[in-house]
Amino acid sequence: MKRKLQGHYVTISTVGEKAKAFVPTTLPPEPPIEWTENLQRKFDDALLALGRLDGISVLLPDTSLFLYMYIRKEAVLSSMIEGTQSSLSDLLLFELDEMPGVPLDDVQEVSNYVAALNHGLTRLSEGFPLSLRLIREVHAILLGKGRGSNKTPGEFRRSQNWIGGTRPGNAAFVPPPPEELTQCLGSLELFLHDQPQPTPILVKAALAHLQFETIHPFLDGNGRIGRLLITLLLCERKVLREPMLYLSLYFKTNRLYYYALLNEVRTTGDWEAWLEFFADAVIATATQAVETAQALLALSKEDANKIQILGRAAASARQVLRLLMESPIASSGQLVVNTGISPATINKTLVHLEHLGIIREITGRKRNRLFAYKKFVDILNQGTVGCGE
Repeated sequence: MKRKLQGHYVTISTVGEKAKAFVPTTLPPEPPIEWTENLQRKFDDALLALGRLDGISVLLPDTSLFLYMYIRKEAVLSSMIEGTQSSLSDLLLFELDEMPGVPLDDVQEVSNYVAALNHGLTRLSEGFPLSLRLIREVHAILLGKGRGSNKTPGEFRRSQNWIGGTRPGNAAFVPPPPEELTQCLGSLELFLHDQPQPTPILVKAALAHLQFETIHPFLDGNGRIGRLLITLLLCERKVLREPMLYLSLYFKTNRLYYYALLNEVRTTGDWEAWLEFFADAVIATATQAVETAQALLALSKEDANKIQILGRAAASARQVLRLLMESPIASSGQLVVNTGISPATINKTLVHLEHLGIIREITGRKRNRLFAYKKFVDILNQGTVGCGE
């Protein structure tokens, strides 16, 4: 098949020099994607992997507990791609109003991501369509506090941006100029709504993500919004009942190849190579998510069995453990408030759980101590580059 540039260049003049900005053609791709036997098989396998992932959400005794932490893991990973140094433990400490071990802006950024994703999912559950308006709403929350709050949260850019380099002239990539955004984004929204023609959802997610990254419509936060777009699409179309697929770790691990593929599509129209990579990402990520859910399920059963030997104290221990599955770092005061159990009983329960090796105290203080369900966090962090606890 003859390849061709998937857009055109326009000359822009900004910061005192001229440069060429790339304006992508509308989706779906032209010429159409060549569905080789190998590519079709990969997408079939990816859909099967998504089906298994969706199925595990039904088997979990309390999906909300798993999601609470899994969404936070994704927030950490997606922010790490942008250079943020916060870990999962830092985020949990921040949510407890404790001082994390990294700059506050880093943790605020991750916390914003959690809030932005939750907002998008809530709006979709209320029947609001995945649209430019919703994307702006999510962006407004993502950049609403801390670093980036001066980069027009919730508004598409009105000035030129670029990726890599110190100016457009030496940039790795220059997205469309602001006057082209209305047309580019309008076409992308139509594509999301199956115009001019329906597109299978997993293919749509792959194409839309790349197109969004090419348009780069915000002054900041484009990478995180582009990755959120994949999850929101799959949840809107009910491919997943719960938001359990996040490709950030796979994109981070294969970062150089990921960026090379984005550029290859733009310059040569090799959508097939990108789609193959995307399918591999879905298969690997969905498989890992299932394994993580199964490991957490096994851990909760193992620890529930340990608690049985506590006799009458087992009931309060079970309540405490359930709360620690939702928030694996907690203070005794927080546990008192959230369980309604007396401070004396909570303190005894924490001693029991420490002796059983289920939790451990992490501050070394005599007052305002914090307890961590470390094995739970360790399972979530498996395979995470630079996110060890």
